[in-house]
Amino acid sequence: MKFERSITILAEPAEVFSAYTKVADWPIWDPEMDSASIDGEFIMGARGKIKPKGAPESKIELVEVTKDKSFTVECGLPLCKIHFEHILEKNGESTDLQNIVVFTGFLAPLFGRLIGKNIDKTLPDSLQGLKQYIEATR
Repeated sequence: MKFERSITILAEPAEVFSAYTKVADWPIWDPEMDSASIDGEFIMGARGKIKPKGAPESKIELVEVTKDKSFTVECGLPLCKIHFEHILEKNGESTDLQNIVVFTGFLAPLFGRLIGKNIDKTLPDSLQGLKQYIEATR
């Protein structure tokens, strides 16, 4: 199961990527997040935790990181993984940001229906929060 949302942010890809690397600040601009952290640098293999509002804390891992271009966060569930892909593309003086959420594994259809629809519903607010956060600090 897969969900996609996108937004254009008036900032260079490096500025958008930099905001994402400040993991502890995610709850400042993401209204669906209580806390977030990673151990060490924002590089492939880094592990951490996120605590979405109304949900238990989950372990995360950065499974792909391409500076100023993309990164993917993986979160595990029983017999399922969720990949949160973030793709940044320069568009003139702005950045087109695409967020793709992909459920994989045996129970992907079940978790996609149970929590995927809520993630899809809240993605626009998260993206809008990031946009406002970045554009206000320029």
